[in-house]
Amino acid sequence: MSPRKVNKEEKRRAVALSCSKLLHEVGMKNLTVAQVAKTAGIGKGTVYEYFENKEDIIFEIINIHIEEHHEVFLKAVKDIKTIREKIFLFFDFVLNDSKENMEHFKGYKEYLSVLLAEENENMFNFNGKCNLFFHNQLQLIIEDGIKNNELKPEARNFIDGLMVFEKGLVLMKMSDKEFDTKSSCEKFINNFFELIEVKTK
Repeated sequence: MSPRKVNKEEKRRAVALSCSKLLHEVGMKNLTVAQVAKTAGIGKGTVYEYFENKEDIIFEIINIHIEEHHEVFLKAVKDIKTIREKIFLFFDFVLNDSKENMEHFKGYKEYLSVLLAEENENMFNFNGKCNLFFHNQLQLIIEDGIKNNELKPEARNFIDGLMVFEKGLVLMKMSDKEFDTKSSCEKFINNFFELIEVKTK
């Protein structure tokens, strides 16, 4: 019986998954290929069979994290009844202060610093796809609200603004320890609904 042929994409993903915790511990700038090889239980040369360089490894780990976040979002949004709660779910990444989420948030902060400093085209394209995913999900939420007569049709005009506000919250949370993220978000969303919510008599 011939040995099973290794699926390169599966192996690449497996190596990246095994190093997910390592990336959180040492950070993007300090991560080395030697550390990746040791953690994954493979030779350093083998790492290069699946990745071009250290940045490629980091990119794959982040890609997996984002995919998981997308899956969690899609699953959670199905179980939420009100449009207001669904909008708040859209902001969960910046509002959730659990230990697990804060690890991801810290990683995202470092990811952004690399993205902005090095202008990596692959990362730019990937970031654009992530933004498009959440833009489309937000649009579906808004359209559902309009269809169910919970929101005014004008709510469509605020989709880009909600996207920009979320990015602004992320930046403020990253850069200002005194900034009250939750309070600012609640105030914004409540004011938003004052403008676009259909009032029932």
